[in-house]
Amino acid sequence: MDSNTVLLGVVVATALAFDFTNGFHDTANAMATSIATGALRPKIAVALSAILNFLGAFLSLAVAATIATGIVEAGAITLTVVFAGLVGGLAWNLLTWYFGIPSSSSHALIGGVVGATLIAAGPSAVKAVGIVSKVLIPAVLAPLAAVLVATIGTFLVYVITRNVPDDIRGRGFRIGQIGSASLVSLAHGTNDAQKTMGIITLALIANGTLGKDAGPPLWVIVCSASAIALGTYLGGWRIIRTLGKGLTEIETPQGFAAEGSSAAVIFASSHFGFPLSTTHVCAGSVIGSGLGKRLAEVRWNVAGQMATAWLLTLPAAALVGAVAWKGADLIGGAGGVTVVFLLALLGGLGLYLASRRSTVNAANVNDEWTGRTPAPVKEAVR
Repeated sequence: MDSNTVLLGVVVATALAFDFTNGFHDTANAMATSIATGALRPKIAVALSAILNFLGAFLSLAVAATIATGIVEAGAITLTVVFAGLVGGLAWNLLTWYFGIPSSSSHALIGGVVGATLIAAGPSAVKAVGIVSKVLIPAVLAPLAAVLVATIGTFLVYVITRNVPDDIRGRGFRIGQIGSASLVSLAHGTNDAQKTMGIITLALIANGTLGKDAGPPLWVIVCSASAIALGTYLGGWRIIRTLGKGLTEIETPQGFAAEGSSAAVIFASSHFGFPLSTTHVCAGSVIGSGLGKRLAEVRWNVAGQMATAWLLTLPAAALVGAVAWKGADLIGGAGGVTVVFLLALLGGLGLYLASRRSTVNAANVNDEWTGRTPAPVKEAVR
C-alpha cells in the first residue's frame, strides 16, 4: 500500500469522524425543543432524528457541491490541506460540545479548510466571493429570518388557539411537534451530511481519484449519511440541554412554531446550496418562540455566549486548521498526517474523559436550568 493510499484513508477516516461529531453536536437542532416540552422521550427523539438525518442526506447534493467547489480552488488543494481543515473543524466541535455551546459545525469545517488553504497555498486559492455569498451572508440572514418567522408563528398559534383548553392545546401540539421535529431532522440531513460528502469529494479530487468537477460517489453518500446518523443517535445531551432549557422555557406551541420555522429556513437554504449553520437557524427559532409568547423570558446572557462562539467559530477553526497543516507539513507525508491525527485523537479523548466528571444524559437533560451542568444521573430515560 503506497503512502498516498494511506494518506487518503486517514483523510476519509477523519472526515467521517467529523461527520460523527456533527451528528451528536447538532442533534439539539432537531430535537431539543421536543425533548424540553415532553413531546418525545429523549431516547426516542434521538433515534427518530438519526433515521431522518440518514434519509435526508440522499435528498439533495447542492450543498455538497458548494463545499467541494465553491469555497477553495480545487486545483490548489492537497490531501494534507483537506485533513488539516477537518482537524480544525473537529477541534471546535469537540470544544463547544464540552461547554454545551450550540455552535456551527458547518462554519467550523469551512473555517478549518480555509485556514489550512491560506497557509498552504496563499490567499489566491480561497474563493472570497464564494465565502461571502455562500457562507457569511446566509450566516447573518438565516438566523434573523428564523427569529422573525418563529416570532410571528408563535404569536399566531397562541392567538388562534386562545379559546382552546390548555390540556387539549398541549396534547395537540405535542403530537404536532413529532411531525415538525421530524421535518427539522430531515432538513438537517439534507444540509449537514452533505458537508462531509463535499469534503471527501474534495479529497478524492485532490488525490486524482475523481475529476475536477465530479460529484460525490454513492459510497461517499452512504458513509457520510451513516456517520452523521450514528452520531445523532448517541445524542449530544450537553447541547440539547442548552438549546432546550437554557434560552427560554418552552411550551408545546412554542416548540411547534420553532421547529416549523427551522425546517422551512433549512430546506430553502439546502435548495439553493447554502451551507448554512442549522445551529444558528434553530437557536434563532427558539429565541423567536420566546419573543412571540407574551411574558416569556429569553435568557439573553445565554444567547450572548452563543453569539460570541458563533463569531469565533470561523477564525478559531481556521487557526487550528493552519497549525495542523504546518505540523503535518514539517514532519512530511503520511507520517506527518498520522502524527497530527493521533494528537487530535488524544485531545478528543481528553475532553471526553473530562466530560464524564459532569455527565449530561437522557435522564437529567430536562432538569431545571441553573446555568450549570446538572448533577450526574446513572439511570437513563428509555
